[in-house]
Amino acid sequence: MAARDTVRPRVRVAALMTLDGQVVLVRHRAGDSTYHLLPGGGVNWGETLEDALTREIAEETGLEATIGRLLFVNDTIDPSGARHVVNITFEASITGGQITQKAADHRVEAVDLAAPDDLTGLDLRPPMAEQIQAALLGDVQSPVYLGSLFRADS
Repeated sequence: MAARDTVRPRVRVAALMTLDGQVVLVRHRAGDSTYHLLPGGGVNWGETLEDALTREIAEETGLEATIGRLLFVNDTIDPSGARHVVNITFEASITGGQITQKAADHRVEAVDLAAPDDLTGLDLRPPMAEQIQAALLGDVQSPVYLGSLFRADS
């Protein structure tokens, strides 16, 4: 098992937000493949989860939002030891801004809107389309720990 230079997991916050009934997603490109994530990113030292998520939403989408209730917590643990991410997903409400055409984060190729029913057909990372759909329907007693959702291609 290859070890990273640190044994600490990375903490990533993410926002489940809707605009006109569609889920706000960010599209990333890695080599020849593209995949979608909920808007969000890493938490900096000394930064609250809420502050980190508010900042990341603005950087990636151009939108302003208020952070709501905690929905999900899950791990993404690469069996090779190359990566361990703790994902913390919150509900968020858009309060202003406009979807950007050029994200401040260079890894973001675009901001996409997806109908909730279309989520299962996307390469969503971590793979939690069904859980997102349930949360949108109000069928989630949160917070929920989803366990490890690692996929070999993520």
